Amino acid sequence: MNPPFDHRHLDELMDNAGLDALLVTSKHNVQYLLGGHRFFFFDYMDAIGVSRYLPVLVYVRGDLDATRYIGNAMESWQLDNDPVWVSDVDTSTWRAQDAIELALAHLRRVLPGQAVVGIEGSFLPVEAYQRLAVEPSVTLRDGQFVLERLRAVKRVDELKLLEEASDAIVDSMRAAFGAHGAGSTKREIVQTLRQEQTRLGMTFEYCLVSMGASHNRAPSNASWAPGEVLCLDSGGNLGGYIGDLARMAVLGEPDAELEDLLAEVEAVQLAAREPIADGVVGQAIFDRAGEVLAASPHRGVTTFVAHGMGLISHEAPRLTSTGPVPYPNYDGPRALSAGMVLSIETTMLHPRRGFIKLEDTVTVTEDGHRAFGDHARGWNVVDLAATRV
Repeated sequence: MNPPFDHRHLDELMDNAGLDALLVTSKHNVQYLLGGHRFFFFDYMDAIGVSRYLPVLVYVRGDLDATRYIGNAMESWQLDNDPVWVSDVDTSTWRAQDAIELALAHLRRVLPGQAVVGIEGSFLPVEAYQRLAVEPSVTLRDGQFVLERLRAVKRVDELKLLEEASDAIVDSMRAAFGAHGAGSTKREIVQTLRQEQTRLGMTFEYCLVSMGASHNRAPSNASWAPGEVLCLDSGGNLGGYIGDLARMAVLGEPDAELEDLLAEVEAVQLAAREPIADGVVGQAIFDRAGEVLAASPHRGVTTFVAHGMGLISHEAPRLTSTGPVPYPNYDGPRALSAGMVLSIETTMLHPRRGFIKLEDTVTVTEDGHRAFGDHARGWNVVDLAATRV
């Protein structure tokens, strides 16, 4: 079987980073390199017994046949039903220590002598790292950056999943808006959203919910009152890929001020899309959004950010070092590539009317861009007279 990723590109990235091999231990990168495999038993959790689930994919630069996958003792059931491209598979482990020991033994066989090995430091438990750190034949370096660059440009099948996830999230939000009204609590609305996402085949991950004048975004027993705004900002997972969008509703018809406030947010969002295209420098998104934001009457309480989306939120392209999630601005001065997926979001923290936000998902194309889940972007009006479930 052929690998589902561009292994020549991965080899090039590893060569540039000086890596002989990778020990891939995050569930999202293991899934990517195996072509979608994610062990169902540990889809949501990791802990079991006195240790944790630790999948390990050993990848050697320039030698596909040396690839080995090490999984859990029950994982063979899933692999029997849906085989992966890797022929060397070991499903005998329960503990992180056992998995990393098998990975090291394999490295010693296929790379005798010294080897520079990339690891995912953020996804490697201490007990596994401590064993790697004392292995005399191994020099450890960062491998997360290489894997992130490999995933930066999405395949057609990945784009399809992201589009379906985005559509389903917005549809779920519209259903949640329509199922509630005066007196409904934030917790009740989020629970309906969770149920709708599940009904549409998604895994609900989170919902940031704000209501009325408050900027607090955690679920609570606060109840919706006529004239108040409601913002749902939710992430849902489809086949491992995350959709993340934000939409607004109001209980009763929006007044002129609310119409103007959402229009300001919308203007920034649309401006940010204008420069998006293959070959355009990432910073151009922020420059164009900033021009419109600077003219906004509420620029002092409004912020804009753009970031990459895919198997995780805030992945490549990394477009800013001043956003809410800290990381280096690697891609800001570099050209965007067709197939990259961006989340663009504008947030207004109005002191009286509350939290007003739009978040959209856009993919870069050869001649511009295309938005996913691009509906319900105005005020979703909830009729005061309608009956709620």
